[in-house]
Amino acid sequence: MNITINILIGFIAFLHLFFLYFEMFAWNTLGKKIFKTLPKEIFEPTKSMAANQGLYNGFLAAGLIWTFFIEDPMWRVYIAIFFLACVVIAGIYGGLTVSKKIFIVQAMPALITLILLHL
Repeated sequence: MNITINILIGFIAFLHLFFLYFEMFAWNTLGKKIFKTLPKEIFEPTKSMAANQGLYNGFLAAGLIWTFFIEDPMWRVYIAIFFLACVVIAGIYGGLTVSKKIFIVQAMPALITLILLHL
């Protein structure tokens, strides 16, 4: 994979590690700043649900990071496509059900990377 694609995959993995952090460990503090439109009293009761989402984001990050350690070029591309597609699907779903901003922040970088992988 070329350098641009590797940088994008690294960036997307970093984003998902950040999502893991704030959903699992900073939901009551950082979550309130990120999701300003939600009532503040909703954060404590949804803490375990957010942590579960954070865990899934960690798995997406782990899969993307894994691509940097796969020696076979075709296998590396296939794994990258799988995890990037998972990110796109999650971003589309979040964009439709929560906020359009989720589509832009989460799905768009993965979609761009998928397109570059296929060129």
